[in-house]
Amino acid sequence: MTPSRRGRPAEVRWWRLRPNPLRRRSYLVEAWLLIAAWALAVVAAVGAGAWTALAVERHVDALRAERHPVSAMLVEDARRTVGTSDGSDSYRATVRWIAADGTSRTGLAHVDSSSKAGSTTHVWLDARGRLVPTPVTAAQARLEGLVLAAWTAVGAGGTVLLVGRGVSGWLERRRLEQWDAEWARVGPRWGHRTG
Repeated sequence: MTPSRRGRPAEVRWWRLRPNPLRRRSYLVEAWLLIAAWALAVVAAVGAGAWTALAVERHVDALRAERHPVSAMLVEDARRTVGTSDGSDSYRATVRWIAADGTSRTGLAHVDSSSKAGSTTHVWLDARGRLVPTPVTAAQARLEGLVLAAWTAVGAGGTVLLVGRGVSGWLERRRLEQWDAEWARVGPRWGHRTG
C-alpha cells in the first residue's frame, strides 16, 4: 500500500490479482469470485428488471383486453366515500346497465362527483359481466412496470452481491484460520527472543 496525503495508506486497486510471493491462492479465487459476482449481479438485475416490466405489461394488456366499457344510468345521486390516496375524494353511486344477455343489472360504481340520478356514465365490465375498476392507462401501466422493474432489479442484483460478499467473508475467515494454524506451527520455533 502506498501512503496518502492524510497519513492513511491508500487502497491499491486489483491487489488480489497482482503477482506477489506472499499472495495465497485464496486471494486469486476471491478476486475472480468478486468479478463474477459483479458481472452476474448486472446480468441478474437487467434480466429480472426486463422480465418484470414485460410481465406487468402482459398483465395490464390482458386486463385491458378482458374489460370493456358499457353505458349505464345512475339510479341515485353520487355520494362521497372515503378519500383516496392522492387526497381526492371518491364518489360512488348505484348504476343500472343492460348485460350482454339483455337483462338489466345494478351495481355500485365509481362516478364523477357531479353525477345525479338519471344521468348516464360509463362503467367497465369483465368477461363475466361483473363491475370492475377502470383499467389503467398505457402511461400508468408503463410507470408501474418501470417502478416494479427497478425494485426487482435492485433486489436481484443486491441478492447476488450479498451472496458474493458472504462467500468472500467465508474465504477471509478460512484464510485467518490457516494463518492461525501456520503461526501455531511456526511461532514456537522462534522462541522468546527479546532485545
